[in-house]
Amino acid sequence: MIRKVALIGLGTMGPGIAARLARGGIDVTAYDTAPAAIERAQGMLATAGGVLDRLGIEGPDSDEGKIRFVHSLEEAADGVGLVIENVPENAEIKASTYRAIDPLIGSDVIVATDTSGIPITGLQAHISHPGRFVGMHWSNPPHIIPMIEVIGGEQTAPETVATIRDFIRSLGLLPVVLKKDVPGFVENRVLYALLREVVDLVERGVIEPEDIDTCVSWGIGYKIAVIGPMALLDMAGLDIYRSVSSFLNADLCNRGDVASLVEERTSASKLGIKSGEGIYAYTPERIASLQGERAGKLVAIRRILEGRE
Repeated sequence: MIRKVALIGLGTMGPGIAARLARGGIDVTAYDTAPAAIERAQGMLATAGGVLDRLGIEGPDSDEGKIRFVHSLEEAADGVGLVIENVPENAEIKASTYRAIDPLIGSDVIVATDTSGIPITGLQAHISHPGRFVGMHWSNPPHIIPMIEVIGGEQTAPETVATIRDFIRSLGLLPVVLKKDVPGFVENRVLYALLREVVDLVERGVIEPEDIDTCVSWGIGYKIAVIGPMALLDMAGLDIYRSVSSFLNADLCNRGDVASLVEERTSASKLGIKSGEGIYAYTPERIASLQGERAGKLVAIRRILEGRE
């Protein structure tokens, strides 16, 4: 039974992952090479905890795990049953992290990566016991969204996948086990197919960004939140899907490069909220309010989907 977890790399998702693990009764040692990231994560724990309170998520017998921020990998890895790597989405940085962790842990310790889509098979080549290596892809914000993808690479032992699946379930979360290790896994493959099409429609002048957001949120998104896409096929009728897809599929965006709309903004350092402008422009005041607004809506929707409202 996993009772202690090392979280390596804090970044955007680290505080939420740490808070959710602790709320599930797991002790967490959290480490990042950047002192500023540790300080930021410490400051975000109270906010994440408040959101978990609103979701009514309590630890086993109200026994919450402890979160301890440490300043070395050695401290982080000491006595853990699971290491969750959450460093930047760069294969070389991740490989270097695994090589550093490897001599600090026993052969029975599972190493899980929170990569958003780098294939697990390539990453597990950088650790001495690849059978204990697995993908554990949380969705952002991780303390609110309960679904976690579990991905085994070519050398991942079935027992490792089963252990992580059961660990996720023990936290009251929803594991989704992939049968194959594909780039982007499943959540991001579906998301990026959607994003490719909406960016193309905006770039072609078919629709404004504000209107595509309304269309997706209040049309597709509203339905998909309640009825999954495969169930939606049955609801609409496979004959209808066959008829429409016979002409529509040929007209959907299938470009293999990145759209110029994105390339131009990125080159101009218009990266989104983090830079104050991306598709939209953001004032400091708006940036400060967005996180709370969106968290509140996600909490409300989750409570409804769980039948608690």
